[in-house]
Amino acid sequence: MLPITTDKIAEVIILARELNRAEAEFDGFVNQLTPEEQTALVAVFWIGRGSFEADDLEEALRTAAEEATTPTVEYLKGSPHLANHLESGLEALGIDPTDAQDDLLR
Repeated sequence: MLPITTDKIAEVIILARELNRAEAEFDGFVNQLTPEEQTALVAVFWIGRGSFEADDLEEALRTAAEEATTPTVEYLKGSPHLANHLESGLEALGIDPTDAQDDLLR
């Protein structure tokens, strides 16, 4: 089970798509997440990027916690495909990212 809600990941996806105009919102949102939620966000990102398989979620979570040397917000902003990787990661975990995003955009 993920230590972050789908809604929170969906919010990060939405903000990541608008990063050029919503960078302060993105930074504020990610920075207010708990360390466990930030770790989970990185793990989902890695799964979506193909660095880990969905079956390796626990290993991805452990690795993200152990290797966290850069602030999460800066690390995530370094990926030009952040939103796509988060969506792919959720899908790999059997979670439909579009429902949560649609709810947030209403």
